Amino acid sequence: MPDLPPTLAPEAPPPGEVREVQPGLLRVRMPLPFPPGHVNIWLLEHAGGWLAVDTAIASRTTRELWTQVLAQKALGGRPLTALLITHFHPDHIGLAGWLCERFGIFPHITRIEWLMARALWYDSGPDMMAQQIAHYTSAGCPAEYLSFVESRGPLYQRNVAELPRSFHALKDGRAIAIGGSEWQVVTGAGHAPDMATLYSPERKVLISADQILPRISPYIGLHPGEPEADPLGDFLASNERFRPLPEDTLVLPSHGEPFATLHRRLDTLAGHHAERLDTLAEACREPLTAFEAAQILFPRAAGEMTQIGFTVGETLAHLRRLERQGRLTVEKGEVWRFRTR
Repeated sequence: MPDLPPTLAPEAPPPGEVREVQPGLLRVRMPLPFPPGHVNIWLLEHAGGWLAVDTAIASRTTRELWTQVLAQKALGGRPLTALLITHFHPDHIGLAGWLCERFGIFPHITRIEWLMARALWYDSGPDMMAQQIAHYTSAGCPAEYLSFVESRGPLYQRNVAELPRSFHALKDGRAIAIGGSEWQVVTGAGHAPDMATLYSPERKVLISADQILPRISPYIGLHPGEPEADPLGDFLASNERFRPLPEDTLVLPSHGEPFATLHRRLDTLAGHHAERLDTLAEACREPLTAFEAAQILFPRAAGEMTQIGFTVGETLAHLRRLERQGRLTVEKGEVWRFRTR
């Protein structure tokens, strides 16, 4: 864990509590019922109240915790005057509709992330499930996992409340005024298609969402809705947008603890994925399905029913990157196999 600036409270706040990071910048930590177990919410003083960055999933627990947070002395009894959503994943957008209705506001979010959220919230019928099954079939997943996916059904609506029908569009490179200061929108890709992060040159603070995390790489997966994509290539390329920021920028991630070694972390993430690509290229000297290749990258998790989708998705993203680099070929059929050139 890198040394933290003296303005940062060293301990994470328990659920429902608030910690000051800097004057006018607060941290809330909401629990999640799935890994990584929590999500950080950042609050910035804005327009006589507070701008919240992200919301956590929609659940009775998180609604109760939000009510507790809003009553904390640190907020001074002031309401939410704005909401910014970094990307469409449930732990970030889940309660957007509830909070927007409560405070009469629209969320700020990039257009692609907004459309992804809206599409997924309404796309829950049998055709969507058939596409999921076909995706995991071609990846070579076992029959018991296909049955598990079918019985589990669609997941998005379980953790996302009904979304607002209007929004404010964020754009990469545009400045947004928050509490009298300018924050620059820098978008990232790979984990999500157009994730918004915020950088304040005045504070030298980056709210990095899931793009740059302190201890783990964010999930970078190939999804059935965009089967020809190269999410790992997108992730590595978009990380280079953060190189011009100072090394000692205070990075506030959505998961884990704040840190102040930005360039070192970018180097570590690039090296981590380069190593995994080399590992897969070596393993695929004999043709492997994505499910078989996932056993190489994730030997502990690849057999767990609740984790297979993640391990196969991330493995497919690495296999696609190798394909784009010209390092392997794909043998397509009912089940796809990948072989090193």
